[in-house]
Amino acid sequence: QVQLVESGGGLVQAGGSLRLSCAASGRTISSYVMGWFRQAPGKEREFVAAISWSGGRTDYADSVKGRFTISRDNAKNTVYLQMNSLKPEDTAAYYCAAEDAYGLTRTSAWYDYWGQGTQVTVSS
Repeated sequence: QVQLVESGGGLVQAGGSLRLSCAASGRTISSYVMGWFRQAPGKEREFVAAISWSGGRTDYADSVKGRFTISRDNAKNTVYLQMNSLKPEDTAAYYCAAEDAYGLTRTSAWYDYWGQGTQVTVSS
């Protein structure tokens, strides 16, 4: 079992930055693909970014490409999401997730482990 705990969310003005962290426990995540998803009120959960187990490959939703950066530190069992140039439409609960069967994927159903989420609110 992998337990995931997100942190770093908060309230920020448009154009600002936040860095989310996802700390894993229970097992090492060094062999897992890690992803970030988000869900705004009344909307479905959507893919944000994913990173391969080595960190050598990444994938981003078009809506965040060029503004967000996913990274990982396997020695610390932690994944990060650096969010710059934030927009009000980035407001959502952000979740990290882990999977080890399908490779780099945007499909939420293929992720086995999920955190509880951290809220990001961007004011205009």
